[in-house]
Amino acid sequence: MVRLYALLAIGQLILAVFALISCLSAEDDEIRALPRFAWVLIILFFPLIGSIAWFVAGRPVSAERPVAGGRPAGGRDSRAPLAPDDDPEFLRSLDNERSKRDRELLDRWEQDLRRREDELRRRDSEPPREGDKPDV
Repeated sequence: MVRLYALLAIGQLILAVFALISCLSAEDDEIRALPRFAWVLIILFFPLIGSIAWFVAGRPVSAERPVAGGRPAGGRDSRAPLAPDDDPEFLRSLDNERSKRDRELLDRWEQDLRRREDELRRRDSEPPREGDKPDV
């Protein structure tokens, strides 16, 4: 009988530790029913009932539980900010800015090329001046 009580006490302790870790690692705005401070006190003062209450009533609804493929079961929280390289809107804006800048640069190069070609044609079509040496 003593072994059974010891096993139950260890199980209660493990459950309380998991509940405490879960409570402390949850985001503040995702914790339900009570503030984090209250949940921590409940789990510490009433380990068995507090731990069960945390997992039933306090734990975030969208707790990230990994599934095959490494993504959370509930999907991505739409409120969480994206990294710039993961945000499709940001990438589209970059593409638009980059393509606009590239087009402007290309237009300037083409204008410069046309201007230089026109100068070369004018120089070639002008009769040679006295004192100019012919290009050999």
